[in-house]
Amino acid sequence: MENKSVPISRAVAHRLEQLILDGTLAPEQMIPSERQLAARLGVSRAVIREALRELQGRGIIETRHGKGSFVSHMLPEPETDGPLMQLFIGHSRTLYDLFEVREELEGKAAYLAAERATEKDQYLITKAFNEMEMADPLTNAELDHAFHRAIVNASHNPVLIHVLNSLKDLMLHSVQASVANLSHREAFKRQIDKHHRQIYHSVISRQAKWAKKAAMAHVVHVSNSLRQIEEQEHGIIRAAIEPHHYPQ
Repeated sequence: MENKSVPISRAVAHRLEQLILDGTLAPEQMIPSERQLAARLGVSRAVIREALRELQGRGIIETRHGKGSFVSHMLPEPETDGPLMQLFIGHSRTLYDLFEVREELEGKAAYLAAERATEKDQYLITKAFNEMEMADPLTNAELDHAFHRAIVNASHNPVLIHVLNSLKDLMLHSVQASVANLSHREAFKRQIDKHHRQIYHSVISRQAKWAKKAAMAHVVHVSNSLRQIEEQEHGIIRAAIEPHHYPQ
């Protein structure tokens, strides 16, 4: 009779696949070390090495010399300096197109984060929120974006995480525009701070519907405020993208 037992290394590879599929290991996230995985899964490092080799061969993970193994990109990395990206960045309507996308996707991300966030996720969200709150509001675009990104990561939906991450430079561009045009205007800044607090407390207290509502309201408020200023003052500051300063 044919032996159909599954090799231990294949079972370990399958376990790692499940962690990737449920978002525990997100695209671009570093895989725990061989020693850590061996201790966690109760197998030898040789078995772990074989499982990682299998996943690498199938393109699910990639190994970076001197750094370790990482979950592969789900989508091709966009060219931040490519002609199409520059066309999008330079076009006046792109900013508002992006806010339409952010409204729906970040609303869903906040909803899922409220339902699925682990203790570690909540710690990272709280850390990002506190750092954003303490920073100079005129120069905190990256910390503002890091707060929203922490919530997206806590959604544990790898498709959603990677779609938003593939837009990271455009996303940061929209946050920079918000900071540059709204942070020094008291009424607008006060509403933005209120929305951030509502998003944070709703996610942490696991109130999914309120988290979604607050996240969507925040994006709509920023978009409408920028439109208002652009109409009244015949233009807005469109901050330059600085991809190398994007927080990892």
